[in-house]
Amino acid sequence: MSKILIIEDEASIRRVLVKILSEENDTYQVEEAEDGVAGLEKIKNNDYDLVLCDIKMPKMDGVEVLEEAKKIKPEIPMVMISGHGDMETAIHTMRLGAFDYISKPPDLNRLLNTVRNALDKKQLVVENKILKKKVSKNYEMVGESEAINHIKVMIDKVAQTEARVLITGPNGTGKELVAHQLHEKSERANFPMIEVNCAAIPSELIESELFGHVKGAFTSAVKDRAGKFEAADKGTIFLDEIGDMSLSAQAKVLRALQESMITRVGAEKDIKVDVRVVAATNKDLKVEIAEGRFREDLYHRLAVILIKVPPLNERRDDIPALIRHFSAKIALEQGNVVKVFSAQAIQLLQEYDWTGNIRELRNVVERLIILGGTEISENDVKMFASK
Repeated sequence: MSKILIIEDEASIRRVLVKILSEENDTYQVEEAEDGVAGLEKIKNNDYDLVLCDIKMPKMDGVEVLEEAKKIKPEIPMVMISGHGDMETAIHTMRLGAFDYISKPPDLNRLLNTVRNALDKKQLVVENKILKKKVSKNYEMVGESEAINHIKVMIDKVAQTEARVLITGPNGTGKELVAHQLHEKSERANFPMIEVNCAAIPSELIESELFGHVKGAFTSAVKDRAGKFEAADKGTIFLDEIGDMSLSAQAKVLRALQESMITRVGAEKDIKVDVRVVAATNKDLKVEIAEGRFREDLYHRLAVILIKVPPLNERRDDIPALIRHFSAKIALEQGNVVKVFSAQAIQLLQEYDWTGNIRELRNVVERLIILGGTEISENDVKMFASK
């Protein structure tokens, strides 16, 4: 049931609006407030799907109500009700975040269309929040070891800044989780995070992938194409395995960082981009620099903040929590009951040499859930998790 609040000082207008909305849809739950102060109090204490608010009112006018409501409940769409002399003000409220405005006396079709569109928008906002929570859950950092807590503290400090971050650590340790946490806790969270696996793209295609190309730039360039930097505008670009990037591409990335400008392959026109760069590598970039495979100037541009993700062997205290996390996740994915691991099974897994790190642990947990008993025992671990 959609909950709608009408803030209007003229009782006759309130009655008309309530009648129209009630007759249109019996699932609309409509409440009233006779002035801006009372309306704002209701907004503070209730969850509404839509607010219809008059502009000219005693005590507090509609513009003030809109400004205050957007501070406390920014997700609520607000439709302003304007008299003929209020049109300039009504347009001003749109700039302040109002969804739309309707004139007095309200036109039936215009009112109902506006209400439907505003409620649809609210539903999309809710669905988007739910989706973002699900996505965020996929990138949750599990564990309370000293090493992981140190990383969590660093993320909280760095995320709200524009500082570039270089994440280092062996394969399978969860470097991408750190990158996603940095993005989701930043001011850029409502904009895209674009991931690029530099090791998976052939060296001759990496520049086109990152910066785009124009039609005819090379044989297969049949039309203009935007690159990852453009796609990440106002958001974050995550350059995974940046140590595998070619020197020519490194030079262009360096320019993008220095000037916030990129050029599509085959083009002459520069394109301005606003992108935060987070990079990751499993290589020792100082060794790569010494051997001429990585630009030192690019390294210093990227490594404003260094976050080192430890191998699983250095955070064995987190293994029980990781096992529980993966067990629950796998059960949900497969539609099965969550299996419990015995204390002896967990202890044995804590003693293993995890050369593949968390990725390997996840695979082993899934194998044990599929092949092991109702409760995963020490014998199951010895039989099915042998290395």
